[in-house]
Amino acid sequence: MVKNAIRIVVADDHPLFRGGVVRTLAESDDMEVLAECGSAEAVIEAVGRLLPDIVLLDISMPGGGLEAARQIGQRFPAVHIVMLTVSEADDDVLAALQAGARGYVLKGVGAAQLIDLVRGVAGGASYVSPDLAARVLSAMQHPARARDKEPDPIADLSKREEQILRLVAQGRSNKEVGRELDLQEKTVKHYMTNILQKLQVRNRVEAALLARERGI
Repeated sequence: MVKNAIRIVVADDHPLFRGGVVRTLAESDDMEVLAECGSAEAVIEAVGRLLPDIVLLDISMPGGGLEAARQIGQRFPAVHIVMLTVSEADDDVLAALQAGARGYVLKGVGAAQLIDLVRGVAGGASYVSPDLAARVLSAMQHPARARDKEPDPIADLSKREEQILRLVAQGRSNKEVGRELDLQEKTVKHYMTNILQKLQVRNRVEAALLARERGI
């Protein structure tokens, strides 16, 4: 083993797969596998005891690989986390990256590519499987787009409905609104029913709060 070998802990609850990963890494003369683990609890303990350069984590293991990633990321920030999993779910990828993972790799990866990306992450690079990267970027951007395009319910109100809502937001009763706008009280009640439906609120108090929030 070379003097400055990349020190690795491997965690997966499937012994045959885990053994194959360990053999693949061990065949590289610049890598040393310090421990094999089958659960989140075991890998967290091993990482704390051995402080490897890299920890490879599966998501679906007892205790949860994402929970292990969160705890390792918080307690041992110098350890680079790489998820090695079958999960292609956007939520899992985002959760892993938010937990501090530097890599997210699907289990179909070839031996040579796995060795290369482990070297890259050990050297400070990040890696997400290419077929996931575009989807993850889109998922990260989507909430902002959704907020930008969120419809304004106030815009659906007619001019008269907006006038009534403005007075209601000032604390006026239906009778006072009717006097102000020269409408019968029952007509104001009818307008208010439509306003509540359009704004999707339960009562005039919520309508008034929404109006103030939107600057009416």
